[in-house]
Amino acid sequence: MKPASVDGQPPRMNIFVQALEGSAVVGQPRQLTQESARDIAGYFFKGSDVVLYQKDFGGDENFHVLAVNVHTGKVTDLTPFAQVRAGIEDDLEDDPDHVLIGHNHRNPEVFDVYRINIHTGDAVRVAENPGNIVGWATDHAGRVRAATTTDGLSTSLLYRDREDEDFRPLITTDYRTSVSPAFFSFDNQQLYLMSNRGRDKVAFVCIDPARPDAEEYVFGVDAVDLASVGYSSKRKVMTVAAYETDKVQLHFFDEASRTLYEKLKAQLPGYEVSLQSHNKDETLFVVAAHNDRTAGARYLYDAAADVLTKLAEINPLIPETEMAHMQSIQFTSRDGLTIHGYLTLPKGAEGKNLPIIVNPHGGPWARDSWGYNPEVQFLANRGYGVLQINFRSSTGYGRAFWEAGFGQWGLAMQDDITDGVQWLIAQGIADPQRIAIYGASYGGYATLAGITFTPDLYAAAVDYVGVSNLFTFMGTIPPYWKPMLTMMQDMVGDPVKDKDRLTATSPALHVDKIKTPLFIAQGAQDPRVNKAESDQVVQALRERGVEVEYMVKDNEGHGFHNDENKFEFYEAMEHFLAQHLTAR
Repeated sequence: MKPASVDGQPPRMNIFVQALEGSAVVGQPRQLTQESARDIAGYFFKGSDVVLYQKDFGGDENFHVLAVNVHTGKVTDLTPFAQVRAGIEDDLEDDPDHVLIGHNHRNPEVFDVYRINIHTGDAVRVAENPGNIVGWATDHAGRVRAATTTDGLSTSLLYRDREDEDFRPLITTDYRTSVSPAFFSFDNQQLYLMSNRGRDKVAFVCIDPARPDAEEYVFGVDAVDLASVGYSSKRKVMTVAAYETDKVQLHFFDEASRTLYEKLKAQLPGYEVSLQSHNKDETLFVVAAHNDRTAGARYLYDAAADVLTKLAEINPLIPETEMAHMQSIQFTSRDGLTIHGYLTLPKGAEGKNLPIIVNPHGGPWARDSWGYNPEVQFLANRGYGVLQINFRSSTGYGRAFWEAGFGQWGLAMQDDITDGVQWLIAQGIADPQRIAIYGASYGGYATLAGITFTPDLYAAAVDYVGVSNLFTFMGTIPPYWKPMLTMMQDMVGDPVKDKDRLTATSPALHVDKIKTPLFIAQGAQDPRVNKAESDQVVQALRERGVEVEYMVKDNEGHGFHNDENKFEFYEAMEHFLAQHLTAR
């Protein structure tokens, strides 16, 4: 996939195909899709003749799934419904003509599963959502055999032996306990799960549906949650488990997988490698090579011949040697928690008395990771140190660390960010007069909370599609989030029971405390963080006579995706930060 201009419009990411002879690409790439409004969101080959891809409309996140024939260029919208969100449930690798797709056409709040013909679009519903299912799982034959439900505060794992049977509950827990289907055993009789039942960290386990409480512990680590486990469809074995400490770590279940990775690492020294796709025979692999200073390149690896062929650089115009290194850091919060994060200093900087951009992540139930981050590199290239903090409630560090952030938006979660800033000042790295905060989504909330509740800490702030009012935010969520609304209220706050706390921690209700120069950017079609979240802050500040820079894009949603809008945003942010940090 690469940028291409269609009908004179700005370049958009479109799909190109290129012929393959053995392990060598031949001929010239041929453009397959003609999208002009927005980038394609994701894609993969379905057999040798069809590529499936997804797109939304103006950033509304109502993704459609489309099929394009690589020979004729014919495009078929497999989910041609307005205001409907669709996604792939199972690519049905062994069925050349069908795919399983989940969408919410019947009921906007829940997703049913359909077996859809990729050539004609004909659909048959194979699983109807009774109203409480929030996830589906298929066996190796592509049959919908498991599901996850929620009533808001408890979750259940459902199971059935055959698709013509009703589901029956296997395991019911409170939502704070994670029991998530990974995949079925290769005989389709047992279930592998990612589970933290009875432990703080998520591990990989196996259950017999006849005895669901007897978990067989397969693999886990003490320090962090297990992230994923892979398997070989051809060899019928588990291959590799991944978990993330300061970097992604791998545990190999079989020697063939270990040998494959060792061969790739030997040929790509200085880079992290990951397998992105492979043929059914598992002899040809698409390999990603990357590190903290480059998005890297993609290669085709012929395992039988041990030959690595470079396909393309992700962005050859950005020189790796001119980018900055990202280092892991940790500090202790004011109440004794160990907080992890990352610090990127400008290339060649001494690391003392620097202007700093604090960059809290979104989610907030997510985490920052080591690797190439174009925003971080952009800021470091302009002379700023960048601090990323995995504050409490960040995921991957276990249940207790995640739960420590419940009910703590604007409180202990914000304190962790503040403590990170103070730690950086104490190290002599940050100039206390030249610190800015910039974040998106929850990171935008943390930005507004930072300049509202610690108004003397920051010299400038950039809020990108950020939450400002915890009442209006939870009142304008998309309809398909409603089954989880009770859980969100338990994690963030109930607008009735916790009214005083939510009032105290909603920046939009305390704009009289804001004195820091502020730049806000917002997509008008944002389904997650409604435009009103930004509007009310801007209006309140302007009514006080405080000017705030405000950028709205009518054809964007939760973050800008079109290049012309991204360039305009980053140019404006660069000017804004230079104006307010350098002046000090």
